[in-house]
Amino acid sequence: MKSPLTSLIATLLLTGSVFAAPPASPDRTFDVVVFGATPGGVAAAVAAAREKEVSVALVEPLDIVGGVMSSGLSFSDSNQTDRRVLLGLFEEIHQRIEKKYVARGVKLPYQVKVKDHSSWTYEPHVAENVFHEMLQEAGVQVFLSEKLVDVEKRTSKIVRITTNQGAFRAQTFVDATYEGDLMAKAGVPWTIGRESRDKYGESLAGRQFPKSVVTNVNPYDDNGDLLPLMTAKSAGDVEAGDQRVMTYSFRLCLTKDPANRVAIEKPANYDPARYELVRRYVTAHPPRRLLFDLYPLPGNKLDGNNSIGGQVSIGLVGGPNEWCEASYAERRQIQQDHRDYTEGLFWFMANDPSMPENLQAEMQQMGYCRDEFAKWGHFPPVLYVREGRRMLGRYVLTQRDVLEQLPHEDSIGVSSFPIDSHDVQRVPSDDGKGYVNEGTIFPVRIPGRRVGYAYQVPYRAITPQELDCDNLLVPVALSASHVALSSVRVEPTWIMLGQSAGIAAAMAAKRQVAVQKLPYSELKEHLQAAGQALDLLPLPPMPKPKPLAQAIPLNKLNGIVLDDDQAEKIGVWSHSTNFRPFVHQGYVHDGDEGKGTRKLVFRPEIPKAGKYGLRLAYSPHPTRAANVPITIETDGKRQVVLADETLDLDAGERFRTVATIDLPAGKETTITISNEGTEGFVICDALQLLPVK
Repeated sequence: MKSPLTSLIATLLLTGSVFAAPPASPDRTFDVVVFGATPGGVAAAVAAAREKEVSVALVEPLDIVGGVMSSGLSFSDSNQTDRRVLLGLFEEIHQRIEKKYVARGVKLPYQVKVKDHSSWTYEPHVAENVFHEMLQEAGVQVFLSEKLVDVEKRTSKIVRITTNQGAFRAQTFVDATYEGDLMAKAGVPWTIGRESRDKYGESLAGRQFPKSVVTNVNPYDDNGDLLPLMTAKSAGDVEAGDQRVMTYSFRLCLTKDPANRVAIEKPANYDPARYELVRRYVTAHPPRRLLFDLYPLPGNKLDGNNSIGGQVSIGLVGGPNEWCEASYAERRQIQQDHRDYTEGLFWFMANDPSMPENLQAEMQQMGYCRDEFAKWGHFPPVLYVREGRRMLGRYVLTQRDVLEQLPHEDSIGVSSFPIDSHDVQRVPSDDGKGYVNEGTIFPVRIPGRRVGYAYQVPYRAITPQELDCDNLLVPVALSASHVALSSVRVEPTWIMLGQSAGIAAAMAAKRQVAVQKLPYSELKEHLQAAGQALDLLPLPPMPKPKPLAQAIPLNKLNGIVLDDDQAEKIGVWSHSTNFRPFVHQGYVHDGDEGKGTRKLVFRPEIPKAGKYGLRLAYSPHPTRAANVPITIETDGKRQVVLADETLDLDAGERFRTVATIDLPAGKETTITISNEGTEGFVICDALQLLPVK
């Protein structure tokens, strides 16, 4: 019996929808050909063309320029980088975006010239327009819907690439695809998936289990088979590598504005059984927010993203493992499966009775944006490929390069996004009564900072071995381990690397030399002239912390202080002193267990009515719960706030302010901390109420 995928491909072949042999036509000849119109590819093409007297073509298999930045990724993560070293074309792109909004009279919540940690957001069509303008101004010729068929090499040089619409010749080629398609077709060695821990001595390689086990959710059906959305019965050897990749998803552009909203319809093939695991999960652990992340955008829009900390979200875990080696027809089917899953999950959240009514109502208010992606039915046309093939080039970036900030004499840019990987597998827990998401690497930041470790990326990491190919640069599917790529893998870094690759490609083409033979001293001059930052900068000084003892006496703290041992404890709470310093004699935690059964009830006496800052003491860590409910009840009024215990404490303090509340004097007041609906450890060291002046 044929599989649905086999049947689909057969049908497409019969109808001519899959490209056959290209039509006979003269080869299109350029000095530089960039394959892949991702943001990194746009940067490579523009940078090459600006080198003057260089003809450049940008060739893209899809019918859109800009990759995921033109397809919904409207918040590209530079807020977690050192923006002082993200200059060049990355800065120019965002300056142009900012200028467009200023011209329309739209006030953005950021200024590109201010290198802080604010979110640089934009609408997808604005990013796409900027890309087209820059390409046109640079004189780059753009060819869309050109799917790669073949690569012709002579010895170690690519002389010609063939697409479904013709052929291209060039002195130098750049592979800027997320998948590394040109590199692979050219016979350059590559790898995919995760290395073993001993391959490069990486502690973050192999299997990773930072997320807690999801309890009380049976992952099996009545026949003992795994439910849909489970990926395997076992995660495998924790030390070993594999060929699995982190989850892909779409970046959705959504709105609640009725004037611009397109309804999200029930998918024609919606199958409630596909979401049985989700149903069991939300029943056992009722969520307090929708099952994906939302970031506010200009135009009254929202960017919807897979939640890296979620136990189930819009990323199809296990879904992309075959993507990179699939044909274009097979990729269309894999992409459609991701879309079916995403739209089905949206329908589930809006209509399934297992979802809390308030979240159903919120999801029902959302729709696609009428003024985005009209050509594709308002749904993003590009799947978010977070990780593809990785070249085995002249230098392999590893965890050590990132975390030890190894210097490189052939630096082509500085990367500083935290090492960060989404889920790779979803497997049953050891007792078979729950499940666990495996493969997540929560952001590895500099302690006390909001950014990752800054490190130089060497030119050798984007160039193959000379015998493998001497006229190809690979800035996106570069030579790196899975762990290192988990830091590189964001558009700010790929734009920076794309620009450097484009400049190198143009220089090699003009000199007619192998890319490996290009003198770095000359390349460095051109990179710096184009605004690239090649060296690390000293970090600005941290706010000077106040000295803290191992145990902080209650009488040394201001305001109303309530230690954990003063709370009425409901359910089982464990006492600990592992994380120091702590208030009084230690703190309590829920063990990331018994969700919904444990509470701490505090009863403060308020001597004077007024506004108070409600502050919580805890030990921040990625394994902590990001949605700890704190309920304040007084004088017949009730208020609920959520505390994110993954966030750092206030600078130099032992507490973090979570809310400002009005409290009357002499009235019975209760403040209750619960672990209901939380994912991760709930910690409570102490509460503090400080009058707000």
